[in-house]
Amino acid sequence: MNTKIIYKHKNHLMLVSLILIVFAFVNNYVTHNKNISEILLLIASIVGLLPILFQAYSALKIKVISIDVLVVLAVLGAFIIKNYEESAIVTFLFLFGSFLEQKTLNHTKKAIKELTDLTPLEAAVLKDGLTVKIPIEEVLVGDLVVVKTGEKVPVDGLIVEGSGYLSEASLTGESIPVSKTLSDQVYASSILDDGHIVIKTTAVLEDTTFGKIIEMVVEAQDKKSRAWQFIDRFSTFYTPVVLIFGLLMGLLTKDIELGVTILVLGCPGALVIGIPVSNVAGIGFGAKHGILFKGSETISDLAKSDVFIFDKTGTLTKGFPEVVEMIAYDSNVDKIKNYYKSLEETQTHPLAKSILNYIGDVSTFEVKDLNVIKGQGIKGYINDKRILLGNQALMNDYQVELSSVLNDIKRFEDKGLSYVILAEEEKVLSVISIGDQLRDNINNDLKRLRQLGVKDTYILSGDNQGAVDKIKDSLNMTQGFGGMLPKDKKAFIDKLVLEGRKVTFIGDGINDAPSLASATIGISIKGGTDVAIETSDVVLMHHDLYHLATAKRLAGKILRNMWQNIIISLLVVIVLLYQVLYNSQMTMSIGMLVHELSILVVILNGMRLLKTNIKEK
Repeated sequence: MNTKIIYKHKNHLMLVSLILIVFAFVNNYVTHNKNISEILLLIASIVGLLPILFQAYSALKIKVISIDVLVVLAVLGAFIIKNYEESAIVTFLFLFGSFLEQKTLNHTKKAIKELTDLTPLEAAVLKDGLTVKIPIEEVLVGDLVVVKTGEKVPVDGLIVEGSGYLSEASLTGESIPVSKTLSDQVYASSILDDGHIVIKTTAVLEDTTFGKIIEMVVEAQDKKSRAWQFIDRFSTFYTPVVLIFGLLMGLLTKDIELGVTILVLGCPGALVIGIPVSNVAGIGFGAKHGILFKGSETISDLAKSDVFIFDKTGTLTKGFPEVVEMIAYDSNVDKIKNYYKSLEETQTHPLAKSILNYIGDVSTFEVKDLNVIKGQGIKGYINDKRILLGNQALMNDYQVELSSVLNDIKRFEDKGLSYVILAEEEKVLSVISIGDQLRDNINNDLKRLRQLGVKDTYILSGDNQGAVDKIKDSLNMTQGFGGMLPKDKKAFIDKLVLEGRKVTFIGDGINDAPSLASATIGISIKGGTDVAIETSDVVLMHHDLYHLATAKRLAGKILRNMWQNIIISLLVVIVLLYQVLYNSQMTMSIGMLVHELSILVVILNGMRLLKTNIKEK
């Protein structure tokens, strides 16, 4: 008989078995012809036994005594004592339980299907001035892809024409559209809510950010935690023990039915399915909300982690310079802004960009004899007046009077901020301070972590100790260490891990990769380097740290759900075995019904994670 055909029609065989059982009971009730009923029940037993028998045979071929082996022996025992009613009901319930398990696992993996469905199958590519729709598999890096309002972005790329608002909910879980314009990065699966853009392709299919997310989630759902591995090992030994115990009880008591019932009731089905359901459902739920766990072991460790270590730049801070304050020493503020923009728009360094972003859309003057003085700043002439923009050294070289600004400069330096001075001839007009600002609401984010049981928070940074101390004090963190090289950060983390601490490190750069790998849990955030993302155990597809506490809270919920399922499963087995030994009313079919109900209970408990509330209470 073809095994594949049996497996393919497993659910149909279950349905046939149910129909035969129903006919048998109806016939017995209507005609009272027990012979016909027993024949129907025998046929139902054989029909239901076929797929179970093949599964048991497959297990024995690899020297594993599976649950299927116990059920086959139990049904054969029922045949020997001619209890066809029990054998028919047991085989049907077992097949029905398998059907529910598979249906539930398929549902918990629905998150993956929903993710893959977000990727368009076609892309509108510009070829010889014409827009041509081609399968996404045929799009190449460098191709120009057109996206119109309401369409999904099919590739990763840079905007070379147009602008618009894109929803990146599939990547970040955030519903608010993000404004994108020339040279901005866009990602596959984003939706263009408003606008018209042309993208130069940088990645396609599995190489896109979205493709890598799907790959990570699939791999994570297949990885087994220590608890899952333990249950696998436990069931490997437990099942043969139940088999021996059932056979011994049947022989010693000379009660074959008792031995057969023990085989059925001792099946660890709920125990085996409980952890995978929690694991798959939890990881799938996290993926839909922009939290990517790379394995169930990661979940357990993150839930228990009580030490969180942060890189400074790009993690606690925004990772790019911003204007903190502009001080004007002249009443004509509009003129000051015109000067800033006129000089800085000719420059390409990051500080110039941050000043231009701050100044905004103002008019400019014509600048003559512009001269960039290396290491000092810019000199130029506007309306025949010499304008200087730079540091103290530049001002001193041109005898600019600085006494009025020294207090402000010292204040900026004490805060670890950079600054530029604007002067007209020998007079200072303005000073702008620039710094890498702390992320918005970072204090509240750290407070949420402490509420979840995090005892110690550290900063490890390559920046100077003074700058680190200021951030450490402002955020009320345990300790901060500056001037650290990547090897120093790794050594610090290794020391805590050796002390038995569950250490979580959060970073975003290539230099953070050794620390991310050494920590118990490494977490990277959106915008980090590919190396950091690959090395980390958890990826947050958000630009902020609010979801750091959310990830820890979700990990705790998943871990508790796993243990709930383990406890439920063990209690059911213990109660059933007790009942069969001390309660004469306990039958094989009743035991199998309770056994399958316990599987349904742990499945439903695991599926609660798909609807869990991970927001702050």
